[in-house]
Amino acid sequence: MPSDELSTERDVSAASTVSNPIFTGRPLIGPVTDTDSAPVSQSVINRRWNPRELALTVLFLAPAVVGLGAFVVFPLFQAVYLATMGSDILGNPTRFVGLQHFQELFTPEFGAVLARTAGFTLMVVVAGVLLPLALAVPLSQRLPGMRIFRTLFTLPFAYSASAASVVWLLMLNPAMSPVNWLLQLVGVSAPGWTTDSGWALVTVAGVTVWMVSGFNLLVLAAGLAGLDEQVLEAARIDGASGVRHFTGIVLPMISPSVFFVIVTTTLTALQSLGQPQVMTDGGPNGATSTLVYSIFNQAFHNNNSNYGLASAQGLVLLVVGVLLAAVQFGVIERRVHYR
Repeated sequence: MPSDELSTERDVSAASTVSNPIFTGRPLIGPVTDTDSAPVSQSVINRRWNPRELALTVLFLAPAVVGLGAFVVFPLFQAVYLATMGSDILGNPTRFVGLQHFQELFTPEFGAVLARTAGFTLMVVVAGVLLPLALAVPLSQRLPGMRIFRTLFTLPFAYSASAASVVWLLMLNPAMSPVNWLLQLVGVSAPGWTTDSGWALVTVAGVTVWMVSGFNLLVLAAGLAGLDEQVLEAARIDGASGVRHFTGIVLPMISPSVFFVIVTTTLTALQSLGQPQVMTDGGPNGATSTLVYSIFNQAFHNNNSNYGLASAQGLVLLVVGVLLAAVQFGVIERRVHYR
């Protein structure tokens, strides 16, 4: 074939390839416009800086940004400011004192507060996760009346801290306590639930567990309800049953729900104030004075108005919460199996 004919065929082939939408990536339907050949980056830039979309974005983000600034950013800077300032009898900032308030925290008394907070948090998290998990497994079975039981077990979620504390004060009142009456039936003498230093913190932790169990039960029950029945049936055919079936199959599948419950229960325990305030007022002899109650005591209780020391303790609470979150997300989350 002559060379001019070969050249003509190449030109025709190239022209057909360019005009073919399959090779160019253009739409198969509709006319080809000049905008199809425009650079993608320029199109993205023009869309990104569209004034109307930018205004709508700012409008939708404004409430969240204002709320974040008013209730998170501003209080944080205010706490740092007050922690470095002295105050008068009314709590008004007077002079700069630097790290003096933080130096006042290096005492055995504040160390005991941190230890009580750690013990209280550990009791609430362990019992507040294991108890709802043990209840969620049987309550997830499709048996008659299980909906009624689920509703009853989740009712404590609707109680406020003050209401739950008052209810349990009546339940544990020595003059009319049904709990003490049941213990007497089995020959056990009831302790001083809120007056004995050895039992007061355990009692407050038990009330907190009762409060968080309803929400945790809902979360764990939802996780169990979302399990793949085919996977469970395959595990049963392979011989997994009982504890092995739960720990090897069920627990890894609901690990995201368990991890969420652990994180939220930890935060709830660290921030618990209503229970020790209403039930024991930090007593007896400071046995239930946790870190949050100590902050409340320094700032507001008996008109103390020691906002500087209270702010320093609040920053310590912030650091403790961040460290616990880092440990949980760095260690526990590695064992979470996301599907």
